[in-house]
Amino acid sequence: SSPLGGGSILGDKTRMEQLARRPEAFIRPSPAGRTLGGVARRSRESLLICEAAGFDVVLVETVGVGQSETAVADMVDAFLLLLLPSGGDELQGIKKGIVELADIVAINKADGALKDAAQQSAADYANALRLLRPAMPTWQPPVLQCSALLGEGIDEIWQAIGRFRAAAEACGALADKRSAQARGWLWREVSESLLTELRADARTAERIEPLEAEVVAGRITPSGAARELLAVFRGQS
Repeated sequence: SSPLGGGSILGDKTRMEQLARRPEAFIRPSPAGRTLGGVARRSRESLLICEAAGFDVVLVETVGVGQSETAVADMVDAFLLLLLPSGGDELQGIKKGIVELADIVAINKADGALKDAAQQSAADYANALRLLRPAMPTWQPPVLQCSALLGEGIDEIWQAIGRFRAAAEACGALADKRSAQARGWLWREVSESLLTELRADARTAERIEPLEAEVVAGRITPSGAARELLAVFRGQS
């Protein structure tokens, strides 16, 4: 999703040598484009299609880890945060905005020379998570360690996901989460559709570039330019 060329190299399958060859698995790399939040705009629809096709487990991988990679939490049942060792101590290394949303935290690369660092990172994050209020009273997000290279710790992560789902269903949190996600999806779709229609409107399109130039030159404030564009779009100007 290059901002210059517009393209992207989707190399996910090259790193999934075993999974990509499994007949029961389907992998669909999708560029995020200009959509923020770590996922593509139509990722939610993709999830529904996969469920309708009969896939009982759907994994959504974001484009990266950062403060903005949180949109995926609004479309999944369980949010697994995958971190690397030696990310800093519990005060500097913790990305509070995204860690607060995590249902499970896993430290990868817990092998070889990084094994001790992974143990220390896991301890740091476990201590930091105790200072945060859990999203679900009956669930304290665990901090686990794993090695994708050696295949160690993967079963423990999957078992933790199962325990979380069972706990969420038992207290009604899963149903509440899906309802809130559907409501949020509705209004995000309305916002994105309105913006698409605004840009496609012929009268508005004529004013976008001149107003952008005036904003850049400092002759009009961004909020003033926005009000003018909306007025043109509504036929009031």
